[in-house]
Amino acid sequence: MEKILYPSTQRRLRTDQHIRELTATVKLSHKSFIQPVFIEEGLAQPRDIAGLSHVQVHTTESVQDYIEFLLSEDITKIILFPIPANKTTHHFDFGFAAAIIKKIKVSFGNSIWLAADLCLCSYTIHGHCGILTDDHSELINNKTVQVLCNYAVTLSQAGADCIAPSDMMDGRIGAIRQTLDAFQFDSVTIMSYAAKFSSQFYGPFRDACHSAPNSKKLQNRKTYQVSPANGNDAVVSALRDAQEGADILMIKPAALYTDIISRIHQSTSKPIAAYHVSGEYAAIESLVRNGLADRASVHLEVWTALQRSGANIIISYAACNAKKWIEQNEY
Repeated sequence: MEKILYPSTQRRLRTDQHIRELTATVKLSHKSFIQPVFIEEGLAQPRDIAGLSHVQVHTTESVQDYIEFLLSEDITKIILFPIPANKTTHHFDFGFAAAIIKKIKVSFGNSIWLAADLCLCSYTIHGHCGILTDDHSELINNKTVQVLCNYAVTLSQAGADCIAPSDMMDGRIGAIRQTLDAFQFDSVTIMSYAAKFSSQFYGPFRDACHSAPNSKKLQNRKTYQVSPANGNDAVVSALRDAQEGADILMIKPAALYTDIISRIHQSTSKPIAAYHVSGEYAAIESLVRNGLADRASVHLEVWTALQRSGANIIISYAACNAKKWIEQNEY
């Protein structure tokens, strides 16, 4: 009798949800998610953000209720973006950021892990991430780093668990780490925006923080953020930050840069955070609003891709839904 040769098949591993769950190479957990939270000084009531459906800028009062909500959804990690009422070019007042962090930590203590964004873009009149020259033609790296070090100490004294520098200045991670250690904040984590690209996908965020660049001479952030056309720069910047003392390396944006996430993941044992930024989130929400995608499924697909590429941590504006969506998802 002639021997019949059957072709190999993968379909047996797709037969039902049980086998798909068992053999999945990516297993999402809500414990790996961080929820961005905006809070604005002097705001009378929460305000909506253009393009960011289901996301608001909070008041000093409403943020307490929102964090209670996050905890009810078992989301315990937060990255805070404080938005001051007054803008300037020098002599920045970080009192509001410190006060709100202190208030949050007094209310919630160790039930939350609180990272604080560290940048000057929402503090400056010109919207750039640091101090400019008098003619506004160039950003001054070292002076900016000095201010950021002072800001980091202020946030740490207020109770921040993690400092997240998003400015992309050269040498700022080493300087901040040394400064924090000198002030005996050696247990405060640094989550560096290590590969932050000069992207068109930050629009809703800039609306939220009133932080769009508006200098006539320096009209964008291309002189200090990474070019989308230079992946090598992103990898070198991330590895430099790791060497200078960053505990977590962040890639931003995320969904369009999974190749960068993968390259950095392969080059270091440091934890990798992927920030699914406001424009990426808004694009997904637009699909949903137009009936072209299921909201939970499409966010889960993106998150799965980010983790598959090497991200250990996902920062998402939909993180508050992570637990229920993951639990309800059928692989």
